[in-house]
Amino acid sequence: VPAVWQRPYLNVFKHFRVEEWKRSAREGDVTTVTDARLKGTVYRIRGSLPTSSYLQLPRTGTQSLGLVGRYLYLLFKPMPHKHFTVHLDVATEEKQVIRISFSTLFREFKSTATWLQFPFVCGATKGSLGDDLSARHALAGAAPGAVRWTCLVLDLHSILSLYLSRCYSHLKSIKLCSNLLVKNLCTSDLLFDPGLTFSEARRGDLASRGLAPMPREMAFPVPRGQKWHDLYDYIRYGSAGS
Repeated sequence: VPAVWQRPYLNVFKHFRVEEWKRSAREGDVTTVTDARLKGTVYRIRGSLPTSSYLQLPRTGTQSLGLVGRYLYLLFKPMPHKHFTVHLDVATEEKQVIRISFSTLFREFKSTATWLQFPFVCGATKGSLGDDLSARHALAGAAPGAVRWTCLVLDLHSILSLYLSRCYSHLKSIKLCSNLLVKNLCTSDLLFDPGLTFSEARRGDLASRGLAPMPREMAFPVPRGQKWHDLYDYIRYGSAGS
């Protein structure tokens, strides 16, 4: 049963007070900048190699985030014409640690008993990147010139079950490596649809289907008269067709 303090979602950067750097670590060129589109502060991670600059939670490998939410939301934007890498270390119910990585550097999906590597294709699709990863590997490579802020949703439960037949327990750590801009991270057992408004959700009784609007503090701004999906990218891994 999920810890009460993580419900209905956990704002990871806020909870772990990332800006204080006491419970998180940074290496290389990691700084805060103001983003015009989001009208707020974001973290910019840049460097010539993925290992040279990164933001890491928790601070050391001996600690664990202990986040149990099924879905991990990463609100980020790749840097144009650059590569980026993200590593997640997750624990299974058998207490095995699995690394889940996605990167524009990976040409194709690879898996071992302890490491899943997903190629990331910027703005590849509206919706889900489920089964068709192999068809997209031809598109893999550095981010294009026109990149958008992206809501990446990882169904950690499904990813471990689908690819390794393992039961997901919790998220131990996350490492965001150059080159990208990051707004925030959050975990939840709810599937948030960032394009859904609170009034639409109430009218459609979507909560009963496990769908919810993105919490306001995690949401990207949408000017009046415009649609979320026309401004941003939404990519899901692991829960195709669910």
